[in-house]
Amino acid sequence: MEISEIIIAGDTPGLEWRLPVFRFTGTRPEAPRTYIQAALHANELPGTALLHFLVERLRQAESEGAILGDITVVPQANPMGTAQSHFGELQGRFDLGTRTNFNRDFPLIRLGERAGLTEDFERHSAIDRLKRHLLHMALGCDLVLDLHCDDEGLQYAYIDEAFWPEAADLAAALDMRAVFLSDGESSAFEEAVAYAWKHESGGEKKVLLPGRLSATVELRGTRDVYPDLARKDAEGLYRFLAGRGGVAANDDPLPTFGGVVAPLDNIEMIRAPAAGAILFHRDPGERVKAGDLLATILARPGIPDGAVEVRAPQGGLIVTRVSTRFARRRSDLMKIACAEPSRALRRPGTLEA
Repeated sequence: MEISEIIIAGDTPGLEWRLPVFRFTGTRPEAPRTYIQAALHANELPGTALLHFLVERLRQAESEGAILGDITVVPQANPMGTAQSHFGELQGRFDLGTRTNFNRDFPLIRLGERAGLTEDFERHSAIDRLKRHLLHMALGCDLVLDLHCDDEGLQYAYIDEAFWPEAADLAAALDMRAVFLSDGESSAFEEAVAYAWKHESGGEKKVLLPGRLSATVELRGTRDVYPDLARKDAEGLYRFLAGRGGVAANDDPLPTFGGVVAPLDNIEMIRAPAAGAILFHRDPGERVKAGDLLATILARPGIPDGAVEVRAPQGGLIVTRVSTRFARRRSDLMKIACAEPSRALRRPGTLEA
């Protein structure tokens, strides 16, 4: 195993950021190359815990000669976000200097333009240099996983339709309850990777990308950072790599994925109709029917008729809900994966900012 650091100079004097990178060299040139990162949203730490145990497992595999394809692991992909605290609370989703989501605005390039990502760096801000380094590493691989988590939620993933249903092996390996089929219309990290692959030749856009995978994995909720869960997920991810030929293993075949599969148009984003304290009546993992009571918003506590009910627009599986218990008007409350498209209008791209 090789451990190196990418050093990114800050935008003000005296600052620099260090990005540790772990690399395992495979023994078979034809084996798939893998890139895995965690904590691009720096306050989402289940992935960092998973990769701690996965690196331990890969060290063991390396000692046994079981690393077949090159594997690159970045357990904490965003040192800039990790350093951002406001009144003691880590602010890892948005860059406080630019107000940009750390998982947006990745360069959308053709694969043949990969070398240019790390050229003429002085033209770019520190956060853009970080994004270019991450994308450059990922585009040298065949399997790319970006590990995130939700506020409170089930294990699920965002997977571009170009990789489905081949990517069902990832969903099965990590015991996911749901897969959201994304449309590839944003500048998030995993979609920037897929964009480069789809436009690899510079000719017609590819619709299917067999043998490759770029996905965002949502590892339950922000507080689900426990050694038993991290070890379980690390073993699941190792089994996925084994199934794809990245590592050698004698494990039994993966089970068939039996969770919910829903395009983004079928995700009901439940939003608060009024501001106030949130009383949730349903939990992630529950199935609901149209009209079921999901939450009550105490818009005017103590006033007759001051409580506002929030009901399910259609039936489905509750995949996530927010961890806060106060809502602003129109703020997100839940995601429900449904069999039918939502009647609410949705812009192309990601579900959330």
